[in-house]
Amino acid sequence: MNDWFTWESLATTTIESAHHMQNQARSTFFKQALLGAAISATLAFQLASAAAPAAPARVRAVIDKVSPDSIDVVLKGGQHETLKVAPDAKFFGISLAQVADIKSDTFIGATAIPQPDGTLKALEVHVFPAGMKSGEGSYAWDLTPKSTMTNGTVGAVVVSNGRTVTVKYPNGEKKIVIPADVPIVRLEPGDRSLLVKGAHGVFFMKTEADGSQVVSRGSVGKGSVVPPM
Repeated sequence: MNDWFTWESLATTTIESAHHMQNQARSTFFKQALLGAAISATLAFQLASAAAPAAPARVRAVIDKVSPDSIDVVLKGGQHETLKVAPDAKFFGISLAQVADIKSDTFIGATAIPQPDGTLKALEVHVFPAGMKSGEGSYAWDLTPKSTMTNGTVGAVVVSNGRTVTVKYPNGEKKIVIPADVPIVRLEPGDRSLLVKGAHGVFFMKTEADGSQVVSRGSVGKGSVVPPM
């Protein structure tokens, strides 16, 4: 009788040990699976971040002081910042233009927001000099939430309470409604002489090899003009 109890106890202990080992194995498997998934997700995020270069930062500010290789500016919120200027930085002067300057075959840029009917409503328009094209396409812009920038050649023009234009660029086009009260400006090739105290500018930053940021180009208002883009 004692032997029977001994064998029964041994069998019970063996079964319980087996169940315990199975549970441990399952727990270890799930932990390893979760760890593997976390590592894979982290690597995927890092690779995606490395593969997608960040858009160049834009600084909208008023020039406070000009130095040979930098400018001190005042941001919209009143903060002061020093921007290093690249030796080969390019600058454009911004002057006022008229809605009549927006005509067929003119190359323009327009910051706009989407409308329910699929068209874009312009917040500002800038007219490029004859023969100059830059940044063709339609892409996100940081002037306001959901704003875009569309650069292209004007096709059809409809005059009615402003302008409705078709802007064409490689592989696409956009219909843009330009209200009569939207600011319209003209870009003009310029140089560092545009950098004067009190001038308003939009400065495009690029990242150098050492991680620092410098002004690579800028659109600077002439006189009291504030670049609207």
